[in-house]
Formats: sequence, structure tokens, C-alpha cells
Amino acid sequence: MCELIEAAGQAGVKILCMQEAWTMPFAFCTREKLWLAFAESAERGPTTQLLQSLARKHNMVIISPILERDDAHGETIWNTAVVIGNNGNVIGKHRKNHIPRVGDFNESTYYMEGNTGHPVFDTAYGRVAINICYGRHHPMNWQAFGMNGAEIVFNPSATVGELSEPMWGIEGRNAAIANSYFVASINRVGTEVFPNEFTSGNGQPAHKDFGHFYGSSYVAAPDASRTPGLARHKDGLLVTELDLNLCRQVKDKWDFRMTARYELYADLFNRYVRPDFKPQVVKDPALL
Repeated sequence: MCELIEAAGQAGVKILCMQEAWTMPFAFCTREKLWLAFAESAERGPTTQLLQSLARKHNMVIISPILERDDAHGETIWNTAVVIGNNGNVIGKHRKNHIPRVGDFNESTYYMEGNTGHPVFDTAYGRVAINICYGRHHPMNWQAFGMNGAEIVFNPSATVGELSEPMWGIEGRNAAIANSYFVASINRVGTEVFPNEFTSGNGQPAHKDFGHFYGSSYVAAPDASRTPGLARHKDGLLVTELDLNLCRQVKDKWDFRMTARYELYADLFNRYVRPDFKPQVVKDPALL
């Protein structure tokens, strides 16, 4: 993977984002705790130290999604993206907001929902945010990053064909349109086979792999355009030139923020989270 980072630097890439949990197999299907050996400090771990030197070398912002061990809170584990500035400094981190409980994705065996909100990192090359993997299925998660001023939202993922491939090209593109920012959808690629069989309580026979991680990374723009995708069977580096002025141009054209009804949404959400919530359903009195 360091070869790809070096290639990105030589290509003049200014912001680089790796795939979800890029330093390890995506072993969260197995429920085996031995994989926690890959967890490390977000601020001082070996992966961050390596990327700090590469960020300085190439004058590049690097987003590094890792398995974090939080020493300050009893060595709690998080799924975390570390943002390293072009000077090699750690700007900050974001922890995964939404944890899947579908099929083989049993991630809550290892970590729970993050507690960092929806931060946007103001870097030398633009305001970026990270919507980690399963968060792409939650429209309000995308929206919150936009409300905080993101110009590019990276979606580092690890998802397999049978589960999500029909949705892959739609969700990031739709988020870019709805929120007037760029979306970089990044997926793991290949099939990872584990030593021991596992099941997920879904009636399927025991197996040793998640399925095929189909790659197909792409970038979507706020004007509904998008790049071609990378291959679904081999690693690749997608280099895209983004004109961040397009974010404002699309906002001025469509006025999505001006025409939104945030007060109505806020009232609904405030009522929805109450135990005594009643849906606003108007029933036809002619129906028995």
C-alpha cells in the first residue's frame, strides 16, 4: 500500500484517503478477538507515524481509517479515521457513527457507535469530512457533514457485492447532489479468507469469507457528474481534479439550503425521539 501512497505523491495528489481499516483484514465477521492486535493509538500509533512522514514528504493531507485503541478510556476500541495535515501534524480524528448489524457484518463485537459527532476538518486544500462505510446508508449523516461546511466527504468502506453493489453507485452520487459537495466513495477490493469458519445466525452455512469486496471506487460531484470507477478485482489509485468552486455554484443555482424547512424537520425529530410519539397519519374516514 505504501507504493500506492508514493504513486499518489508523485502524481501530485493533495488529499489522499485510504480504505476502511486499511492496515488489516476486514475480520469483523469472525467475532474473534485476536484481530484487536491491529488496534493502535490514533495520535501516536505506528501507522500514524508512518503517514506523518509521507504527508510531509509529499505535502499531502492523508486520511487514514484504522482500528483505534483509546488508551485514555480503558483501551476502548473504535473504528476511526485519522486526518493528517500536509505538514505531518495530526489535525484530528472521526469515529464511525453508524455500526452495521446485517449479514456477516458483526462489527459491534469489536466497537460501538462513535462519539465525535460530524466534524469537518479545515485543511490546506479544502474542508473535508469522513463518512465511514455504513454511514452512507443514513441520509442525515451525509446532511450533517454538509451543514458543518464540508466541501469533500470521503466514504472509506469495506462492502461486498451480494450485500450492497446495486446501491454503491447511487448513494454517494445522491449525497453529493443533495448536499452540494464532492463525495469520494472508496471500497476495499478482493476476497479475504479466514482460518476458521463462522456463521451469522441467518441460516446460511458456515463459511470462511465475507464475500467479494468489489472495489469500484469513484468520485461524485455536486452537479450530478461522476468519474468512472476503479476495477472491482484489483487495487488501484483514482486521481481526480476537483474544482471546489463548484460547491458554491451549485448551491447558488439550486438554493437547497434556502428552501429547506429545518424548523419543520427539527420539530418532527424532537417529537420522534419521545416514547409517546404518534405518527402524523390521516386516515380516510370512509375506511372501516
